[in-house]
Amino acid sequence: MSESTCLVGLDVHQAQSVAALLDPSSGELLVERLRGAPGDVVPVFLKQLGRPVRAVYEAGPTGFALARRATGLGLDVRVIAPGSIPRAPGDRVKTDRRDAKRLVRLLAAGELSFAFVPSEEDERFRDLVRCIDDARKDLMRSRHRLSKFLLRRGLRFGRRQWTRPHEQWLDRLSFDDALSRAVLIDYRCAVEALAQRRRTLIGALEDAVASSSHAETVARLRCFRGIDTLSAAGLGAEVGRFERFSKPSLLSGFLGIVPSEHTSDSKRVQGQITKAGRRTHGGCWWREPTTTATAPRSVKGSPPARPVRTRASFRSRGARSGACTSAGRISANGAASRPPPSPARASSPRSAGRPRP
Repeated sequence: MSESTCLVGLDVHQAQSVAALLDPSSGELLVERLRGAPGDVVPVFLKQLGRPVRAVYEAGPTGFALARRATGLGLDVRVIAPGSIPRAPGDRVKTDRRDAKRLVRLLAAGELSFAFVPSEEDERFRDLVRCIDDARKDLMRSRHRLSKFLLRRGLRFGRRQWTRPHEQWLDRLSFDDALSRAVLIDYRCAVEALAQRRRTLIGALEDAVASSSHAETVARLRCFRGIDTLSAAGLGAEVGRFERFSKPSLLSGFLGIVPSEHTSDSKRVQGQITKAGRRTHGGCWWREPTTTATAPRSVKGSPPARPVRTRASFRSRGARSGACTSAGRISANGAASRPPPSPARASSPRSAGRPRP
């Protein structure tokens, strides 16, 4: 190969990796198999090439440790999001060798978009946020199992579930047979354990926000109605740095609050929002715009606030997504460009960082 910049596509795994090397000037393509942990063998292999290198690998369970270590050694190693890699619909053969070749060819063609690599502190903060979301999902499943078990027995609580009256109603339940009693006890213990687990994780998150790099972002986002510490921390952890988006529309697209579109010839059809990205940050913005677009509550002694048309008042498909999108863009623009709020004295931990009325 010549002495031009070498492009490398890496298919990284726990015990071994495959590297495909492409020389852009000659088109020569070589494939090497590297055995060992990727953080140990890949930087050494790239250093031994003795020439400028630009390498990419697909994000996976190995995380960002390889990219951070290579950057510390002065190597250009970037991470590719799996969803941004184009794949042929009829391609049903997947091997490490083919994946490495596909990556390096797409890199040479400029068809890849690079993922944001967080620091170790930001990754720990994001792992905590995702752990809370996992606990929420487990708690929801456990509650569903309990409620459906009671429904099969003909027992139903007539009011809102999972409130204090509902818990008191569950405490009074009893069955005559031992099998049903064992099932009820197991389901209730699972629900209570997961609820306590989630409360403990949320407490750890609230303690970690102040010392994290997302403290200012969380304080700004909590100024919006309907967004509290958990939602704000989830958005800050998944977005990383808001300044990496050159304009608010790119941030809106990353959050998935832009309408889907199918345009051909002179026909343009816009549908519901794309809901792209992880559910951890996306779910917050899919739900919050309905409250963000609501008019502020009226103060006592002042004329009633004029109601604002929200997503619930729209009937057509396109209008519903438009309402959610416009409200989400307001929030996204404000999170990226609004000045930080002045610190306000809070009466409770839940109101910390919010301006006083």
